Amino acid sequence: MSNRFTLTFTAKPQHIDELGHVNNAVWVDWIQQIATAHWSAVAAPEHQATYIWVVTRHEIDYRGNVGLGETVTAETFIPAPPTGARFDRRVDFRGPDGKVIVSARTTWAMLDKASGRLARVRDEITAPFRPFSEEA
Repeated sequence: MSNRFTLTFTAKPQHIDELGHVNNAVWVDWIQQIATAHWSAVAAPEHQATYIWVVTRHEIDYRGNVGLGETVTAETFIPAPPTGARFDRRVDFRGPDGKVIVSARTTWAMLDKASGRLARVRDEITAPFRPFSEEA
């Protein structure tokens, strides 16, 4: 089973800033959208019902950008096993030429929905996201 998940995003008028390209805040929103979609697509229903994720850190490298009407393909994966309640996630956005134009490493913390408290990420929760890649 591959641990990679992809989505395609197209820059719409509301995504474009005064510089004529996708605004940085939109990239963060797209990172959250693909992370949430990945969790919804592969996590067990009982885990989705019990847990929710919150971002604790974003680290984003911008190597390019896209303008109105242009499309990027986002690919996300989990590069390493979790640490306690935290799980790092990598997201790469590629332009039509296949080159990475935006790359992010985000840290997410898992919360128990009922209590709102941090919850340790157990092996059965990580199972659908394996094998972990060693790419950083």
